[in-house]
Amino acid sequence: MEDFLPRFLNIIVPAFSVLSMLSAGLTYTLKEITEPLKNRKGVILALVANFILVPVLTIFIIKVFSLHSTLEAGLVLAACGAGAPFLIQLAGMAKVDVALAATCLIILLPATAVFMPLVVPMAIPEANVSAWSILEPLLLTMLMPLAAGLLLKGNLPGWAQLLQPWAAKLSGITLVLLFLTSLVLYFGTVIDLFGSGAILAAVIFVLGCYGIGYLIAWSPDIRDLIGLATAQRNIAAATVVATLSFESRGPLVMVIIISLISMAILFPLAWWLGKRKQDETINPKINYGK
Repeated sequence: MEDFLPRFLNIIVPAFSVLSMLSAGLTYTLKEITEPLKNRKGVILALVANFILVPVLTIFIIKVFSLHSTLEAGLVLAACGAGAPFLIQLAGMAKVDVALAATCLIILLPATAVFMPLVVPMAIPEANVSAWSILEPLLLTMLMPLAAGLLLKGNLPGWAQLLQPWAAKLSGITLVLLFLTSLVLYFGTVIDLFGSGAILAAVIFVLGCYGIGYLIAWSPDIRDLIGLATAQRNIAAATVVATLSFESRGPLVMVIIISLISMAILFPLAWWLGKRKQDETINPKINYGK
């Protein structure tokens, strides 16, 4: 079992990423996804939130908490990586614009591929990471499946309509398997770190990232989406760097903790946001304190 779970996790993570991005591409046209890119203010604010304000939050957390240096490195890796396929699932649960969620990924993924190799060596001098080691998984498991789905949607809409429900269902199944496998595999490690400040630091990090995205959103209608897009960090990219660039397991452990905390916080939050929108649609008089 000890050998099986890590191998299974290495399979299920890219499988979830591919299926999520493929499902998004099969759902929307290229025009629907790229249209929001014309909003220059929105694009700039999304980049500022993810690549300036989130790192500033991370510096603040590191100053406040006396974490081990390797755990701090994992926190920095999570802060430097934005744009994750989880956002598609979160957007669907929250009943916000999934097409705009895909647009956010189009903005954030290439930016991560540029930002991470530039910043990580300066922030963590002991890291040894190349641009290609970050860019390769982003291309293979995120951008290429999204492009394939968009091409199929644009050229063979009938096939896209047939395949999209299956891709969405399989994406949901792999998400559950991913969460359960991560929980079983790293539960003991997470328990051991209680009292070290790492868990609380991860919780503050996730909630703080959501707050940054929510407050910087350029339109009240998309605050929830931008909050989720900022809070859900690119764990895949952070994991690649943590695995290949450090001899210590500390950075990887912190990245996994942030991943588990993110799922534990953001998916219930997205479910509640979706339920709230549904209730408001059924009964417009419900305003939840707005």
